[in-house]
Amino acid sequence: MKKIVLLLCSLFLGVAYGQKSENSLLWKISGNGLKEPSYLFGTIHITCDATLSEKVKTALDKTQQLCLELDMDDPNLQVEMMNSMMMQNGLTMKSLTKPEDFKAVDAFLTTNLGFSAEMLNPVKPFMVSAMLYPKMLNCETQSVEAELIKIAKAQNEEVIGLETVSEQLAVFDAIPYQEQMNELVITAKDNMQRDKTELTEMMAIYKSENVEAMVTFTEKSPNAMTSKYGDVLLKNRNQNWISRITTIAKNKPTFFGVGAAHLGGKEGVIALLRKAGFTVEAVY
Repeated sequence: MKKIVLLLCSLFLGVAYGQKSENSLLWKISGNGLKEPSYLFGTIHITCDATLSEKVKTALDKTQQLCLELDMDDPNLQVEMMNSMMMQNGLTMKSLTKPEDFKAVDAFLTTNLGFSAEMLNPVKPFMVSAMLYPKMLNCETQSVEAELIKIAKAQNEEVIGLETVSEQLAVFDAIPYQEQMNELVITAKDNMQRDKTELTEMMAIYKSENVEAMVTFTEKSPNAMTSKYGDVLLKNRNQNWISRITTIAKNKPTFFGVGAAHLGGKEGVIALLRKAGFTVEAVY
């Protein structure tokens, strides 16, 4: 189980709605009482090329700390993840699916992860799906967050988080476990072909820096986890983050790095920060 937690930690280290925005992943936050600007950057949790642009490196030089979705420096990270990864009320993957489908998932996970479905039985199906992400790319996976942390450490800057592990993983208690399991069965039966195609498309959109296209992409995803539960995955968390971003940015100039799908649209972080009184401008 420790190996599973370490893998999930690496994934979190390494996996958005209508208003028109310029094409940029980097945004300058100013005004509304800020003495110095902060920056907002859209990340991608897993990719083939996590090279940071010069504009991102410049923004990191101008800020005094790094704030990601999670505090990756937290010594209790693994313990918190372990405590949050199991389904509630004694549910298991086996109880959520037909015997023949569970058998298919078992064979698939054993082949691709080296862990049987029996071993992972009480784990939230989404967490199991997240463990498969590195298998969906035909490359050695890299993490934008890891690159950001590397620079922050080199500059002797603190790394903090917008939410706790328990807050983030509670999202996957709000999404029905049955829905999560249904998606895992699809992934197993088509040997990740749908997911590989979707991830490749998402990386291309990310490279274009079109945050609005990423919003549309999530809304139209064939994966119900993404398309049906945007409120839980994105909108609600965006709302929760604004007061936290405000407090952090007013304390010291900060480089905020969150998943790029959180940035765009009427209920994205960019629009919500503007609504809160900040000036938010694309950086080219």
